[in-house]
Amino acid sequence: EVVASSMVGIMAMRTWIEPVVAGSQVASAFYDTALLLVVKNYYNQTNSTAPSHVLEDAQQKAVSNFYIIYNLVLGLSPLVSAYGLSKLGDRIHRKIPICFPLLGYLGSKTLLLLLILLGWPVEVMYGAAAFNGLTGGFTTLWAGIMALGSLGSSESKRSLRLIIIELVYGLAGFLGSMASGYLFVGFSDRYREGTVLVSCSIACYAFCLLYSIFVLTVPKSAATCPDKVKSAEEVGGQLPEAAVAESSTSTQVSPSKLIIILLFVAAILYDLAVVGAMNVLPLFLLREPLSWNAVEIGHGNAAGYVIFITSFLGVLVFSRCLRDITMIMIGVASFSAGILIMAFVQWTFLFYIARAVMLFALIPLPTIRSMLSKHVEGSSYGKVFVLLQLSLVTTGVVTSTVYNKIYQNTLDWYSGFCFILSFLVGCLSLLPLSFVAIKQRSTTGSLEILTE
Repeated sequence: EVVASSMVGIMAMRTWIEPVVAGSQVASAFYDTALLLVVKNYYNQTNSTAPSHVLEDAQQKAVSNFYIIYNLVLGLSPLVSAYGLSKLGDRIHRKIPICFPLLGYLGSKTLLLLLILLGWPVEVMYGAAAFNGLTGGFTTLWAGIMALGSLGSSESKRSLRLIIIELVYGLAGFLGSMASGYLFVGFSDRYREGTVLVSCSIACYAFCLLYSIFVLTVPKSAATCPDKVKSAEEVGGQLPEAAVAESSTSTQVSPSKLIIILLFVAAILYDLAVVGAMNVLPLFLLREPLSWNAVEIGHGNAAGYVIFITSFLGVLVFSRCLRDITMIMIGVASFSAGILIMAFVQWTFLFYIARAVMLFALIPLPTIRSMLSKHVEGSSYGKVFVLLQLSLVTTGVVTSTVYNKIYQNTLDWYSGFCFILSFLVGCLSLLPLSFVAIKQRSTTGSLEILTE
């Protein structure tokens, strides 16, 4: 019995997707810091005789233009392969939309290492972004991770399960960001700047790929349908036959399409606000009045990951007394208030205050995914999640381009304008969420009347 229980425990541990989430996010944190600083150094014009503020603005615009093209390639290239890989994951094997993107990450990050060692131009990274996207990219990887997380959890605990995955993602990003600045400059006396940092990123991705292929197993789908049938039978003992038929129909996985559409719209609007602000934030930190160095940027990125902890605690507490839709609206309000403060940041301490106000900003998207998963069959999780992710990525690409251009044009008179814009869009996302809340309330009221 002891051996059998040990084997069961080992098999259960092999269904954990958290090692892949943690390893890939540490690798991503290393890579993001390395790429930003490599690009910044590439466009550094220290030999020019122009005034320092002119050089700084020119560097900001050059880095911004690089990221416009880079993010366009990175965001649009998964459109070619993401849906197909996720469909293969639903039909053939759940690990396909996880292993393929990890392979792409490994190859694309290796190109950055070669760029540093061989002195290639930064435009090489456009090709790296294309390779990353064509193998699925983050779009496919995250949809695959969410599908596995949803499969192994019951409906009642799904929001908590998905936010735990986000928590692991955030903690790993926090640790990676804290270490990234030191690793970038710490070995510069023996190696070129960024060599060790990018090598560590590659090693983390290699671990994730090997774990996914040889260790990870797909969890069995949590049985939710029998619970629904049982519930219908219990109600059936108290209702007339016609009412039983109506109740049985309402308990099946076929919710109002309007709610699904509204959830998609809310997710897109909210992601638009977040992506837009986060795209220009690194550039905002590099210039006056903050003018942060590599270590300070690492600390600032790490502060952003603290919201993964606070959002997890929020879901842990709120889920006991609040509905999913209410938690989502709290998260949207938290981000909107924090990004409005960010628009007026002039000193470092105010940046951290703005980050603190965003303590529940992570709650909306995983909770929206949880709500969507409760409205579709388990065999369609991959397709639904990748469609949502593709919607977010597509709008994110457009948002990145628009925000970078707005940032360039408002740089001289008010560099925080983009954050005010994100505040307005964040508030706008509350409208479809309000309609969802009203729709759910009316549905609940109808069921209560039917039961009576």
